[in-house]
Amino acid sequence: MGLADLRDLPYPWDTLDDLTATARAHPGGLVDLSMGTPVDPTPAVVREALAAASDAPGYPLTAGTPALRASVAAWFARRRGVPGLSPDGVLPTIGSKELVGLLPSLLRLGPGDVVVHPEIAYPTYLAGIRAAGATALATDDVETWAGRDDVRLVWVNSPSNPTGRVLGVDALRRVVEAARAIGAVVVSDECYAELAWESPWSEEGVPSILDPRVCGGSHDGLLAAYSLSKQSNLAGYRAAFLAGDTALVADLLATRKHLGLIVPAPVQAAMVAALDDDAHVAVQREAYGARRRALAPALEHAGFVVDRSEAGLYLWVTIATPPSDAPGGADHPGAGRQAAAALARHGILTAPGSLYGPAGAGHTRVALTAGDAAIRDAVSRITRP
Repeated sequence: MGLADLRDLPYPWDTLDDLTATARAHPGGLVDLSMGTPVDPTPAVVREALAAASDAPGYPLTAGTPALRASVAAWFARRRGVPGLSPDGVLPTIGSKELVGLLPSLLRLGPGDVVVHPEIAYPTYLAGIRAAGATALATDDVETWAGRDDVRLVWVNSPSNPTGRVLGVDALRRVVEAARAIGAVVVSDECYAELAWESPWSEEGVPSILDPRVCGGSHDGLLAAYSLSKQSNLAGYRAAFLAGDTALVADLLATRKHLGLIVPAPVQAAMVAALDDDAHVAVQREAYGARRRALAPALEHAGFVVDRSEAGLYLWVTIATPPSDAPGGADHPGAGRQAAAALARHGILTAPGSLYGPAGAGHTRVALTAGDAAIRDAVSRITRP
């Protein structure tokens, strides 16, 4: 086991060659809705901050500048209902994928340790678990791991990539209570929290694992992961952070110093600008909301079903009428691939749910991360008689 083991783990998007070829063959060309890659401009306030900090001859702080750590703490209080977060409990990371992939190893997990992750999950959770040599347990049911002393780390993802599912306060509190009873760390991947579409989350906001209603006012054993890629179009900056338990953050910081895992100084300055400015986030949210309002009904009109999808950057889609020889309806294993193939024939590439684990095979993930013209083109193709 270990990092070498990843050589045998296929990269999910390398398995889409057949769907890509079908979509590219469409007379109008390919509309790529398979990836969550932002396409809108990086906000001017962020680019200006990056440029102003571009004279950076010295080494940056692995821990993050005091200004960045203070901005993260203020953002959690203002946007996430988490007052009193200590700046010492903040750690910038080189994007969130690096964090997800390396965290089990940075926490020194290995053979004999169990890491829980969602049943339908971003593939990098599994990659990181395998890289550490630990054992993965895919489940959404707390009772399957509560009381097990071999469980060392529990991943939560709310809002979910790919499904858009949001976990409420009660569900998150149950995870925290069960993990604390066995001494496990809980890390909540909350990267899509600013993109809530349906009630009650659109009004109340998506709860964080650090919310006092969830954690009882103590961040012990808890970390929240967040990325500015989605809300601020900063995927190219690799700008993300962890926040929560100060002791865990100090431990991770010590290791990251040795490994040179440092966010560049100009990017740290840009992160401060992004975190301190809510206006550009509202503009971007409205852009994604408009694309969602166009695409979701078009898919439903064309005979697809949009499930969950109450938050995030994706529509979780299946076919309305499964094959007669496929018991289980829309949850049958071929439904997601069938939906993806049908959309590919319209020239629209999506990500079959099987990329996110066996439990996702009944659906395909349709991204909202395409420009307005591309979304209009996709809607026209889907709804054209």
